[in-house]
Amino acid sequence: MKELYIIRHGETELNRLGIVQGRGVNADLNPTGVAQAAAFFNKYKSVPFDKVYTSSLVRTHQTVKAFIDLGLPWEQLPELDEMAWGEWEGKPNTEEARTAFREVVRQWQLGNYDAKFGGGESPNEVGLRLAKAIDHIKHQTEEKTVLVCMHGRAMRLILCLLLEKPYSDMEEFLHTNTTLYRLTFDEKTGKFILIDANNTSHLV
Repeated sequence: MKELYIIRHGETELNRLGIVQGRGVNADLNPTGVAQAAAFFNKYKSVPFDKVYTSSLVRTHQTVKAFIDLGLPWEQLPELDEMAWGEWEGKPNTEEARTAFREVVRQWQLGNYDAKFGGGESPNEVGLRLAKAIDHIKHQTEEKTVLVCMHGRAMRLILCLLLEKPYSDMEEFLHTNTTLYRLTFDEKTGKFILIDANNTSHLV
């Protein structure tokens, strides 16, 4: 039985300002994000994790640094990186930006999973690399309990893949910084089962 703890990274200053980061902006956690990471560690430090996986971006490394400092094995998987938002990465949170994002999300909800911004990635493209990450993690059979730290939009997409849902359902997976989703793998059915969703009880 494999159990996955999938969390989003802690808050960055761009998160606070409502500015999209994506794969191309490698921002650090802000003081709030550091506190969120510490709160998550304090609640879950007794979980017997066999491995920690992160994306290649520093905000995920900083979020789970306390677990890594315990001596837990850590592997960076660039396949877990956030979606590339291309021309909109790091741009101010203007009404123009919000309108553009609403429109691309609407396209995804209509089933156009190839829709993307210039220089960015589509759900189909991100899904291909996320599937490689899932396959890699699943094949580490000696790892029973795994902590994965990643990013908001990529998290939504990987949950669709793990739970065999269409990408049009991705908005169902709500998230804030350091929110937790837990899944177990059912050996009989060969499917993942969601057992905890959008859990931020460590922040209370």
